[in-house]
Amino acid sequence: MSDFSVRLLRSDEDRVATDVFRRALHVKETTDEEWAAIAPSMQPDRGFGAFDPELIGTVRSFDSEVTLPGGGTVPLGAVSLVGVRSDRTRRGVLTALMRSQFEDFAARGVPAAMLHASEGAIYGRFGYGIAARGKSIEVDRQRAKFRPELSSGGQISLLDLESTIEQWPSLFDALPRTRPGMIARSPHLWPGYAREVRRATTPVSTAVHRGPDGVDGYVTYTVERAHFGAPSVLKVQSFHHSTPDAFAGLWRHLLSVDLVDRITAEKRPLDEPVELLFADPRHAAVQKVQDEGWFRLVDVPTMLGARTYRGGSLVIEVNDPFLENNSGRYRLSEDGAARTTDPADLAVDVDTLSMLYLGGWRASDLAAAGRVRAAGESALERADLLFSTRVNPWCGTFF
Repeated sequence: MSDFSVRLLRSDEDRVATDVFRRALHVKETTDEEWAAIAPSMQPDRGFGAFDPELIGTVRSFDSEVTLPGGGTVPLGAVSLVGVRSDRTRRGVLTALMRSQFEDFAARGVPAAMLHASEGAIYGRFGYGIAARGKSIEVDRQRAKFRPELSSGGQISLLDLESTIEQWPSLFDALPRTRPGMIARSPHLWPGYAREVRRATTPVSTAVHRGPDGVDGYVTYTVERAHFGAPSVLKVQSFHHSTPDAFAGLWRHLLSVDLVDRITAEKRPLDEPVELLFADPRHAAVQKVQDEGWFRLVDVPTMLGARTYRGGSLVIEVNDPFLENNSGRYRLSEDGAARTTDPADLAVDVDTLSMLYLGGWRASDLAAAGRVRAAGESALERADLLFSTRVNPWCGTFF
C-alpha cells in the first residue's frame, strides 16, 4: 500500500479535485469556460483530498437537511464528486476519504448522509444502503387519455429557459418536502442545474401549476427526436407537486404538448400513481425500478431518536464496523429510541438499518434476502409496523 494523506481541500484545489472526479468517470477535464460555470457550485470547506503527494482522490459534500418519517428534519451531508485516480484504486484511498468525511460530519453535528451511486457495489461497505427507489415511466402520448371525471386542475403558466433558471429556487422552496428522504437544496446546487439546462440541445420549458393557495407544482421538460420525422420524446427533467390537482394538472399539460409521441419520466416515487390518471392504465408503463437515494446513519443514536415509529416495541441490535460507536442495542417504540442491554429481537448491519430507516423496505422482505436476523416472525411483524411510513421515501434531488 502506498503512503498518502487526507486533508481538507483549499479553494484553489477545487478544480484539480473536480478533474480527478471527472477522470474517474471517464469525462474530459474542465475547460476554463466550464470551470467558470462550475466554480460557484463548490461549497467552501466541504471537500477532502487524498495526496500522494499529488491529488489522487477526492470526496465532497453540500450542506442540506432531510425529511424523516413523521415530518421532522435533521442536518444532512449530501455527498458528491467521489472519485479516486485509476492507478490508486483498491489501496484504501476511498476508505480514508470516507472516514475523514464522517469525522467531519460528526464534528459539525451532521447525523446523516446521502448520495447517488455511480456503481451499486461501492458504498455498502461504508454503511450506505438503498433507502429510496424510483421507477421510470413511459407514457404513450398518442393513445393515453385522461379519465373523464378528473378535475381540470388550476392555472398553468409556461416559463422559458431564463425564467426557469431565475425562478427554480423559489418554485422548489414553495413546495413542502413531505416525503421521507426529500432534501433541502443548497444554494450551491442551483448553478450546476442552470449549467445543465443551458447545455440542452433542445428548448427547456417549465410548466408551473397554481391552485387556490398559489404555486403547488411544476414540471421541467425538453422534447427530443433523433432526426426530422423520427418519433419525438418529451423527457421530464424535474417534477414536483404538493396537491392532487397539481399532479393531474401538470400531467394533463404534458399530454397537451403537440408533436410528441412518448413521454418519459425517470426515477419517480414508487407509489406515484401516474398510470391511474388514464382511462387505460397500460398506456403508462413502468420501464424499470432502480436505486434513487443511498442513505447513511452517521450518528445512529441521534437518528433513531429523530424519527417516529408505529406500533409496539422492539429491540434492535446494530453492527457498524466502520463507525464502531454506533454499534449496540436500541429499544424502539412510539415513545422514541434509547440504548438498552435487553436481548435483541432483530439484528442488522448499519447499511441495512439505513435501508429500513426511511420506510422504503419492510424488515420481513430484507429478512427473506438474508439482510435481517430476527428472533421470530413476531419480531418481523413488529418491525414492519414500526418502520412503516404512509408514503414511500424519495429524494427527488440530484447532486
